[in-house]
Amino acid sequence: MVVNDMIQLTTAVLLNIISFIVYTVNVPFCCLIVMIAVFTTLNTPLNLAGMAVERYIAICNPLQHARICTVRRTYVLIGLIWAFSAIPIVPDLFVLLANVPLSFFYSNIFCSRDTVFNLPYMVEKKNNTHLVYLCFVWLTLFYTYFRIMFAAKATGADARKARNTILLHGLQLFLCMFTYIGPLVESVFTGLFPKFVNDIRFTSYIFVHILPRLISPIVYGLRDQMFCGYFKKHLVCVIQKQRNIRKTPPFKLNCHTRSASLS
Repeated sequence: MVVNDMIQLTTAVLLNIISFIVYTVNVPFCCLIVMIAVFTTLNTPLNLAGMAVERYIAICNPLQHARICTVRRTYVLIGLIWAFSAIPIVPDLFVLLANVPLSFFYSNIFCSRDTVFNLPYMVEKKNNTHLVYLCFVWLTLFYTYFRIMFAAKATGADARKARNTILLHGLQLFLCMFTYIGPLVESVFTGLFPKFVNDIRFTSYIFVHILPRLISPIVYGLRDQMFCGYFKKHLVCVIQKQRNIRKTPPFKLNCHTRSASLS
């Protein structure tokens, strides 16, 4: 998911820069960037569903976890997730090649999915695909969350931690829903405030592409005990050094002793 989010943010930032600076680009280049952006955007909810299932197996079927969640099956699951993420967008390229004149690919356009893949069939397929994927992921998260919640009442902190993790997954998925309603909201506000088109696009970019990816560092960074230990260790030492520079240390602190206790 980290690799996928890095690719998604890179393409999203590139598209945003192009829309503000260059405005129009060559159609083949735009198709490539848009396909990667759509592919990685759809990948995030499926990754969340797969991770929720793994937590469900680890908490509710701990004796079967080592047998079910092997390294080989994990690679197979990752391959399936990436394949299902590519299914909604790859056929659109072949449909576009078969239905538009060749001169279209030599022109420059404003780079977005709606301007490139704008055939009625593609719009209808996009809406239906989003609905199916979203319902599947939501059902998976709800099922695994309630099963883990019931298990958390009878077990210890591990189940509660898994339950909180899936809650954060649900929040991240909720933010991912802006991907599906973003174009509609953007078109409405653009019609109401035509003088603020660039501001509306930038705000939509923040909500659609940036905010959903901010949850991952919280789930797998700040909530990780080892990371927090090292973070506190270095933070305490930095504060101590700043106080020594100001020559107003309220107390003496041995950073090496503090580091050993935290690690």
